[in-house]
Amino acid sequence: MNTYIALLRGINVSGQKKVSMAELRELLSKSGLENVQTYIQSGNVIFQSSEKSIKALENNIQKSILDHFGFEVPVLVRTPKELKIIFDTCPFPETNKENSYFSILHVVPDVNLIIETQEIQYPNEEFVITDDCVYFYSPVGYGKAKCNNNFFERKLKVSVTTRNYKTMLKLLSLSTEIG
Repeated sequence: MNTYIALLRGINVSGQKKVSMAELRELLSKSGLENVQTYIQSGNVIFQSSEKSIKALENNIQKSILDHFGFEVPVLVRTPKELKIIFDTCPFPETNKENSYFSILHVVPDVNLIIETQEIQYPNEEFVITDDCVYFYSPVGYGKAKCNNNFFERKLKVSVTTRNYKTMLKLLSLSTEIG
């Protein structure tokens, strides 16, 4: 049995795409996932499955949500090891890392789009783009930043799911406790 972490994009934000975590846990358990846990209301799911295909797991979760709730939700599934590598390779110093954001990319963006996007600069905003994550830090906070989830999706032309440092740390911790 393998442990996975699913990150759902855009649920329970500003009253849109409302999903009860208890209902989501029950739905995903019925869809064949095991030991399903959720963390906070923003769509973080830790689960186990014998399925080895990440794409099959993403499709299963996405279809289950569409069939049950009636709307599409981008779903990103990663192993705890993959998320730990993303977390551990954050390029910011520890003091900034604790206040940083991890915008995890669903696919590797076109290299030319990465280069173009990296040339954009805003005051009090710093980001680094890798093949699987955009690391973002701003001392004024994410809520006021120009370089947000939608910005990176538009510029890189890929689906992006963002989590903060504390959420990443908690998901990694929960994924070691499952089972």
